[in-house]
Amino acid sequence: MSDTLEKKGHPSGLYTLFATEMWERFSYYGMRALLTLYLTAELAAGGFGLGRQEALEIYAIFTGLVYLTPILGGWIADKFLGKRKTVYIGGFVMAVGQFLLAASAFMSTSLDAESRLFLFNFGLGTLIVGNGFFKPNISTIVGDFYDDNDPRKDSAFNIFYMGINLGAILGPFLAGWLGENVDWGWGYFSAGVGLIVSVFWMRAKETTLEQFGLPPNSPKDKFVLDSKDWREIGIYSVGLVISLLVIIFLWGMIPPSITSPLITIGFIALLVGLSYIIFKGTESAEEWSRMSVIVVLAFFNIVFWAGFEQAGGTMNLFAMENTDRMLMGWEIPATWFQNINPIAILIFAPIFSVLWLRADDRKLNPRTPIKFALGMFLGAIAFWIMSQASNLASDGTLISPMWLVIVYVVLTLGELMLSPIGLSMITKLAPPKLVSVVMGLWMASFAAGNYFAGIMESVLMKYDLPLYPFIAAIMLATGLIILAITPLLNKAMRGIH
Repeated sequence: MSDTLEKKGHPSGLYTLFATEMWERFSYYGMRALLTLYLTAELAAGGFGLGRQEALEIYAIFTGLVYLTPILGGWIADKFLGKRKTVYIGGFVMAVGQFLLAASAFMSTSLDAESRLFLFNFGLGTLIVGNGFFKPNISTIVGDFYDDNDPRKDSAFNIFYMGINLGAILGPFLAGWLGENVDWGWGYFSAGVGLIVSVFWMRAKETTLEQFGLPPNSPKDKFVLDSKDWREIGIYSVGLVISLLVIIFLWGMIPPSITSPLITIGFIALLVGLSYIIFKGTESAEEWSRMSVIVVLAFFNIVFWAGFEQAGGTMNLFAMENTDRMLMGWEIPATWFQNINPIAILIFAPIFSVLWLRADDRKLNPRTPIKFALGMFLGAIAFWIMSQASNLASDGTLISPMWLVIVYVVLTLGELMLSPIGLSMITKLAPPKLVSVVMGLWMASFAAGNYFAGIMESVLMKYDLPLYPFIAAIMLATGLIILAITPLLNKAMRGIH
């Protein structure tokens, strides 16, 4: 690689990972846009006919676990398989999950309710596990291309983040439209096809990844996975799907009075195991200091995503039920409002990418904690606006879609202060041999945020607290706290910007 490219350009492997992630996110966001609408749709319309709170609870559990399983996937990649093999396994397993969801919709009239629910749960289970293998490892391969203080690193993650959001646009447009207007099943089927494209694109461009993400102890002249690796990928993929089939079948036979304690025990065991792995792998005082910053910002990250993920839950239902979606005699699909966020990211991410590089040249680039605080303040503004929209719609009036457009755009600006910067931060601050595991910890903060997003409305209703003003107040308070402790966090980062 030339000196010019090292200083100013990006390796071609970044764009391979960009496209791979784009198609995987096409699949995920297409499915996510449909989930609550599919669950609340009447049985006669091919849905499950669930109530609002029950559907939001399923959304909470699913989106929470989707971000929790990367802890396991990151550990498996670091210790056994390497990042590339783990990404391939995750892609194949998630494709199976999307096709199972499609089957639950296509067979809505031919299967009894219990069998259809089993198919649906089986599909969600494979998506949860497959995502755990895919998500943390593709992100850390991006980081592997850059040194910790390389000013291109934040720029690279902004470019990578654009790939995520290009997929997030295409998914609701195609899968969302197919699900709402043709058949729920075709929406999920198209999401499964997106995953197949993702996996085969990475395989076709694998040489651009150089030697990053290969299995541990690979020979120095190895650049692509060999036939032995692909056999293991097939065995792991089939084994995971079969194991999930058995687990979900047996789980359905256990009384609810037992399953609840089992979930609690499993969660505690996971936290203990994760803590042990990090404790054993973190050695020097410098590594412990930097790890403390990751833990603190991961905690605050929960607050932002508990608000942001209202997008796929309460705000998705708000678009369906409270928004005037008629445009020249044509009704805009409710799922298409999910596209506002990724479109805004495609517009603003390049601007932010250039902004950080130019600010760095002038020694004005804000430290990571400051960016987090700014993200919180923008989130607070977005939910104050959403509070006004909710008040206007409280009497049954269908309000202008521009309210949601403005809210999504402001939230997007906040997201750009947190999410790509957070991914970059993990690859800088985590101990080198624990990067994937710590990336899993970071994803776990998304898990908690997603879970709280789904249950928050029902919890606040018990205390007669309004949802959107509450989120605005919490985000504002969190931003002020981050600003107050920024000097301590900067010092604990030990020279990392």
